[in-house]
Amino acid sequence: MPRVTVVRTGTANLASVAAALERGGARVEVTANLASVAAADRLVLPGVGSFGAVARSLRGSGLAGTLVRRLADGRPVLAVCLGLQLLAAASEEDSGVPGLGLIDATVTRFAPGRRVPQLGWNRVSAGPGCRLLADGAAYFANSYKLDRVPAGWSGATADHGGSFVAALERGPVLACQFHPELSGAWGQALLERWLEVA
Repeated sequence: MPRVTVVRTGTANLASVAAALERGGARVEVTANLASVAAADRLVLPGVGSFGAVARSLRGSGLAGTLVRRLADGRPVLAVCLGLQLLAAASEEDSGVPGLGLIDATVTRFAPGRRVPQLGWNRVSAGPGCRLLADGAAYFANSYKLDRVPAGWSGATADHGGSFVAALERGPVLACQFHPELSGAWGQALLERWLEVA
């Protein structure tokens, strides 16, 4: 049975993430303990809330450094929604608050005139090199987004007044702007592929 550690960030609703992973056959632990996060076989960085609040919380608890080392080493991580945005260097949502900096980019707000937040189902198109990601429909709840797939990553895109990053993958690291745990059978299959690869 795969073991998964979900990071308690202080703002995320973790029940649906944990339930989806358990449906995939995983044993789930939710914790903010630094040693547990560092040693986890598979780690989930969930995301609900504001970029600044969660980034400050991770830094204040010491979890930011542990996450950066783990991600830099290419160890299994699943980042969900705000979790993907936190991999970037910064966000327009909270200017002046640094992210984890794994991706040298700034997260931007959807263009004026677009419904914000984007709330509901959207089409996801997997790009070249994706092993985990596939075309399908996913459930999104976001006002901010990463504009392009960064070098060194494979990714999927969606459209909401223009193309944006729906998800990224690099080895056993998977980062989804959408919520796979709320994305029906397609999202459940993605989680199970990650559990297998990780």
